[in-house]
Amino acid sequence: MIAGLEARLEAQAALIREQAASLAHSQKIFDRASAAARIGVWQCNLADQALLWTDVVYDLFDLPRDAALDRSEIVKCYTPASAAELHAKRSKGIAERTGFGLDAEIVTAKGNRRWIRITASVECEDGVAVRIFGMKQDITEEKILADQTRYLAEYDVMTGLANRSLFQSKLAELTAPSPDQPALGALLLVDLDGFKQINDTFGHIAGDECLKEVARRLEGACVGVDLVSRIGGDEFAVLVGPGLDLAKISELARDIIDRLGRPVGHGGRALKLGASIGIALYEECTPSELLVRADTALYAAKFAGRNTFRMFKATEMSGVRNPRAA
Repeated sequence: MIAGLEARLEAQAALIREQAASLAHSQKIFDRASAAARIGVWQCNLADQALLWTDVVYDLFDLPRDAALDRSEIVKCYTPASAAELHAKRSKGIAERTGFGLDAEIVTAKGNRRWIRITASVECEDGVAVRIFGMKQDITEEKILADQTRYLAEYDVMTGLANRSLFQSKLAELTAPSPDQPALGALLLVDLDGFKQINDTFGHIAGDECLKEVARRLEGACVGVDLVSRIGGDEFAVLVGPGLDLAKISELARDIIDRLGRPVGHGGRALKLGASIGIALYEECTPSELLVRADTALYAAKFAGRNTFRMFKATEMSGVRNPRAA
């Protein structure tokens, strides 16, 4: 009997050793996969806010793996915006006994900026939330790639200004009826005078340098406006909010013409450019109607001799034929 019991105990011990080895192997695979994917597991006890992290979470925050964890100090690693979002979603998740997820920006103990994706579930006992647990993953590279993709979709690579796509979206947004904010003040279309001659005479490299300089000068003149964009080859657009009155808008147009009329240095030469501007004030019209009005005023400015601006007024523009609207 004793021999039989000893054999059973030895068999159970062997099974436990086998299971322990299997568990250790599984833990090793998990740790390696977790490290490779930069995904860590975390837990927070709600009674005392005690934290429990796996190694990867320590690494995400650039903390030693044996460092003491104080949640009030850890939260200070989050940027103000991310900390506010974390607090709001965490509080709601606990109150509703569900969970939450968010992408947050942190500044680590070593000063590195990272984006982490947090997923969380709330564990309850007898209907009371007792702890939160989940995963934290480094998504910094994903965030950078997404920002780069969005930049290429919304901005002109050469000049750094907003492109036509972003301009049209912003125009639609600013002219949309809203009880919370006043509508767009005005649209200025800026067309360069003499740009084609520079391109034809000195080549596209000189033309590109002129466009970059024009963008810098436009940004310098248009501080505080809603948007400055390049919407075509040598065409630019400026969206002005309702904060500027008619006199200030006219002053802005004159300043742009003055700045863009100054020579651009290139290869020891002073390249001469100019600018004509068409202005349309927002008067309860659609984005396309506003564009047509500004384009008509631009044509009138060119017809008047270039290097000047005109403001759209239906009574005064009725006799002006805009070829691009025909």
